[in-house]
Amino acid sequence: QVQLVESGGGLVQAGGSLRLSCAASGRTVNWSVMAWFRQAPGKEREFVAAITSRGSTDYVHSVKGRFTISRDNAKNTVALQMNSLNPDDTAVYYCAASDRAFALSRNRLSYGYWGQGTQVTVSP
Repeated sequence: QVQLVESGGGLVQAGGSLRLSCAASGRTVNWSVMAWFRQAPGKEREFVAAITSRGSTDYVHSVKGRFTISRDNAKNTVALQMNSLNPDDTAVYYCAASDRAFALSRNRLSYGYWGQGTQVTVSP
């Protein structure tokens, strides 16, 4: 069984930074694409960023230039460096992974593995 475990969430003031990490445990899987999604209260879960095993990336427009996704294939981890945070970034952030996707995807259905989520709260 494979588990994804996020860490690094917390409370930060507007303009601050946080770094989220996600580690996969259990059987070894070659993740073709890893991603971060987020869900704010009362809203749908939305795509934030994704990265392929070769390092190609995609970001939702609202985080471009502020967030950076990275991964360590050897360690089966993915990280999300979040800078210049603002209150609109407040949400539960979820790590997601796919062992079948052929390309970057913003669609939740492309990802078969999910973490339990980590809360990020940005105060004004």
